[in-house]
Amino acid sequence: MKAAPKPRSIILKLLSAAEQGFAAAEIVRACQLLGASANSARVALARLCETGMLECPERGHYQLGPAARRLAADVARWRSGEQRLRQWRGGWVLVHTGALGRCDRAELRMRRRALKLLGLRELERGLQIRPDNLAGGVVAVRQRLYDLGLSTEAAVFASDSLDPQRITAAMQLWDCAALSQHYHDQARSLNRWLRQAATLDLDEAARQSWQLGDQAIRDLIYDPLLPAEWIDADLRARHTAAVIRFDQVGQRIWRTPVGSGNPLAKAAGLAEFTAPAAA
Repeated sequence: MKAAPKPRSIILKLLSAAEQGFAAAEIVRACQLLGASANSARVALARLCETGMLECPERGHYQLGPAARRLAADVARWRSGEQRLRQWRGGWVLVHTGALGRCDRAELRMRRRALKLLGLRELERGLQIRPDNLAGGVVAVRQRLYDLGLSTEAAVFASDSLDPQRITAAMQLWDCAALSQHYHDQARSLNRWLRQAATLDLDEAARQSWQLGDQAIRDLIYDPLLPAEWIDADLRARHTAAVIRFDQVGQRIWRTPVGSGNPLAKAAGLAEFTAPAAA
């Protein structure tokens, strides 16, 4: 049985998707709906405010604080992955972290997260690599890594002259066939859920949309955005569209007041959200 998500995670994800924030009662109910206690939700709210991750602009109302906004803004890029690509010409972006310390756990956590968010993989100890196919090239990758917390002492550079042995090793760091299959399978799963969402009561629709949508969005956030020559780019585009459509439905459900029923059940069918039969 899958463990219930922690209140801290629920709260941050919920508020990351809400520009105007949420009332405390709504946040507590969301946590309860997903298996956390009301008390643990209130404790998490207090602690997140203490660390600057949340702020309370008015009594009983919360929104992301300054400590969380930068990461939230970066994570929100998941919707525009296809627009952040350029043609791959065989070059690579490399990050050398061998000279960086390994004792500060918080720094290590930020470093690993930054590298993962940019789709980098370890080629050799202390040397991370990815294809140079992101818009803006190495300059943009370097700045984004630094913005995400990677130490500026880490060297971030581009190369189009790797030796054949390392090129072969680099090409094997991603399972491209499995990634393309995942695009297909997850999009199909999300579209299948959308076709039957109106039959669920509001609480169950909310729980299921969170569970499915949370994983799907996480997968897109950490998508390595590999070159079109490596994976099925059409499948990736359809997968992204399915996750965006699913997120729209999920947000509509989660914004519906308690007791008002499933908003999708009241719509004239699900034509607005239903995917093509072949999806």
